[in-house]
Amino acid sequence: MTGDIEGIGAAVTAGLTARAVEPRHGGAGAARGGGRCLNCGTGLAGSHCHHCGQRADVHRSFGAIGHDLVHAIFHFEGKIWNTLPLLTWRPGDLTRRYIHGERARFVSPLALFLFAVFLTYAVLAMVGSGGGFGEGLNKAAAEQTRTTAIKDSMQAEVDRIDDELAKKGLSPTDRRELETERDVLQKSADYLGVARSRSKGERAADRAAGPPVLDDPVKQVTTSADFISQNKIDTGVPFIDHGLKKAFANPQLVLYKLQANAYKFAWALIPLSLPFMWLLFPFSRRFHTYDHFVFVTYSISFMLLLFIVVRLLNLTIFGDLATFFAMLFVPFHMYRQLRGAYRSSRFAALVRAALLLFFSLFAVIWFMLLLLALGISG
Repeated sequence: MTGDIEGIGAAVTAGLTARAVEPRHGGAGAARGGGRCLNCGTGLAGSHCHHCGQRADVHRSFGAIGHDLVHAIFHFEGKIWNTLPLLTWRPGDLTRRYIHGERARFVSPLALFLFAVFLTYAVLAMVGSGGGFGEGLNKAAAEQTRTTAIKDSMQAEVDRIDDELAKKGLSPTDRRELETERDVLQKSADYLGVARSRSKGERAADRAAGPPVLDDPVKQVTTSADFISQNKIDTGVPFIDHGLKKAFANPQLVLYKLQANAYKFAWALIPLSLPFMWLLFPFSRRFHTYDHFVFVTYSISFMLLLFIVVRLLNLTIFGDLATFFAMLFVPFHMYRQLRGAYRSSRFAALVRAALLLFFSLFAVIWFMLLLLALGISG
C-alpha cells in the first residue's frame, strides 16, 4: 500500500514538475476580467492576453482543481499528443523541428524528461522492478546482508582461536578444547547456512587465487562481494576503503541507495551523453551543443517511456514479446532519430547508430559508477 501511495504521489509530482518547466498560460473557467487581463491588466483582444499569454477565462471552483491536475499529469495543454507520436515513430523530425524553432506545439525535451523520470519511479514503486537480474540481485543483496553479520562474528571468533593455537607452550588439553570450540563453530555455521569461516592461512590462499568465475551474473556479484569482504582488500585510499567496508557489511542498503540515486541523478545521463554525441560529428559547424542536448534528452525520454510500457506489458502474457520487440526497436529508433535530426544519409545514420549504441553503453557504465560512488560514500 505504501508503495502504491508513493507511486501515485510521484506521478502527480511528475506532472506538476513538468508543468513548471512547460507551463500553461493560465486556466479555464467562467470568470472574465472585465476586458482586462487579470494577471497584468492589459486590455484583452481575444481569448488570451497578447502581453503575458494568460487566458481571459480563469476559474476558482473545486472541480477546476481536478481539471488542472489531469492537465498537469497527462495533457500538457495538448502538446503531449503532438509530441508522443512523433517521438515514437519520427523522432528525428521532432528533434529537428524543435531545434529549428517549432516549439509551441511540442513538449520541451527537458519537461518530457522530467515527466518520464518521475513516471518511471511511480510505475516501479507500484508494480516493482520485475524478475530477472534486478530482482535476483535484490534477493541476493538481502541474503548477503543477513549473513554478513553472522560471518563477521564467526570470523572474529576463528581468528581468536587461531591466535590461541599459535601460542607456544599450549598444553594438549587446552589445544583440544580450542579445536573442539572450532568444530562447534563450524557446525553452527553449517546449521545456519553460512559459509565456513576460514583460517588466516586459507584466506591467504584465497587471495592468491582470486574470486571464482561463475556463469550466473547474480551469483558472480555476490560471490565477488563475499570474496572482497572476507579478504579485506585494501585499496590504500581511506574513504574508498571505508565505503567498501560499509557496502559489504550491508549490501542491501547500498543497493537501495543505488536505486534511490538513480531516480535523483537521472539527469546526469544527459551531460554524460553529450561528449559522445560530439564524437559522432567531430568539428562540425552545422550542429551545436544545444542540438545534441535536444537529441539526447528526447532520446533518453523515449527510452524511459518505452521501459515503462514494457514493464507494464510484462504483467501480461505479452511480456516476452514486448521485451523482444523493444530490444529490436531501440537501435531502429536511434537510427531514425539520427537520420531525421541531422539529415544524414542512410549509410552515415546506420554507422552512427551503431556507434551510438556502443557509446550509450559507456554512458550507462559511467552513470552506474557515479551511483556506486554516491552509494558507498553516503
